[in-house]
Amino acid sequence: QLVESGGGLVQPGGSLRLSCTASGAALDVHAISIGWFRQASGKEREEVACLHLWRPDTSYADFVKGRFAISRDNAKTTVYLQMNTLKPEDTAVYYCARSWHDDCRNPANSWGPGTQVNVTS
Repeated sequence: QLVESGGGLVQPGGSLRLSCTASGAALDVHAISIGWFRQASGKEREEVACLHLWRPDTSYADFVKGRFAISRDNAKTTVYLQMNTLKPEDTAVYYCARSWHDDCRNPANSWGPGTQVNVTS
């Protein structure tokens, strides 16, 4: 089970950094890629960013390109999502998920509670 943290309330233009861990265990034992997803109220869950755990490959949804950055620590125990220049439309519950594919498709874990991000003035 992955655990997300770091959400909160922020004004438009602000920043937050989300973290995704497996309680200190190495993420690459049970995954090839880790993705960040989000679900806004009344909307479908959507992929935000994806990171390959074995190659320096990342990908982003168009709506966050240039504003968000996905990264990991050297021990591969934590994956981060740095979110800059936040907009009200970024308000959502953010989740992370592991995948056995290169591109974060078909998440291999059940969805946890996520971490709430609220962008409002």
